[in-house]
Amino acid sequence: MNDNDQHLLFTDGSSLGNPGPGGWGAVLVMRGGRVIELGGYEKHTTNNRMELLALIEGLRRLVHEPGDVMIFTDSKYVHKGATEWATGWKRRDWMTMAKTPVENRDLWEGALVLIEERKQIGAIRWTHVLGHSGMVGNERCDAIATGFAKGETVELFEGDIEHYATDIMNIAVDVDVAEARSLARAHSRAKAYSYLSLVDGVAKRHLTWAECEKRVKGKSGVKYKKTLSSSDESAILRSWGASI
Repeated sequence: MNDNDQHLLFTDGSSLGNPGPGGWGAVLVMRGGRVIELGGYEKHTTNNRMELLALIEGLRRLVHEPGDVMIFTDSKYVHKGATEWATGWKRRDWMTMAKTPVENRDLWEGALVLIEERKQIGAIRWTHVLGHSGMVGNERCDAIATGFAKGETVELFEGDIEHYATDIMNIAVDVDVAEARSLARAHSRAKAYSYLSLVDGVAKRHLTWAECEKRVKGKSGVKYKKTLSSSDESAILRSWGASI
């Protein structure tokens, strides 16, 4: 389907501290080419709540607009919750498989009502995108959400797409950025061989992150790194011009 034949909804949420001050952002591209930016602030919230609220407010703005909608979100929580997990939650009377109450039930119930209502006037298609991977709509939503979370004044656009400064119809991702983030996540999840720290020109090896953090925390000009193997460790020390 051509993007001009459907509504596009980009969403994102942010929480500084998680929980902490938060913001949400959504950008709607209506069929026919009208762009509407939405956003808001909450004093004490979580990232997941802000992600959900962005979806809810975007769908509310579309409630009287028939037609299919493509939803872009970088939140696995929102995407999986709406398309997979919610069925089980409702069947178990809003309990998880671990038999604990579903978090954010108040928002989920509202979101699911809007989703079901939406299906009566058009199909919903979901696209889960990698956050901060260069997709224009996702980056703009992030800027709106983060701005509100920081308490900044965020100017929200509403008008025809030809007057919109952002190339919102470009839904491509930056492959290099996406690959770099994927590698970074894989590195973060991998089991550590060691942790290295460099303080005042002296390098040390640590078996746990807690030991490494204790040495570098609160000090300026330090370096630290997780290593995955002996060769990785040696390469990092060489790049620092240090040895152990």
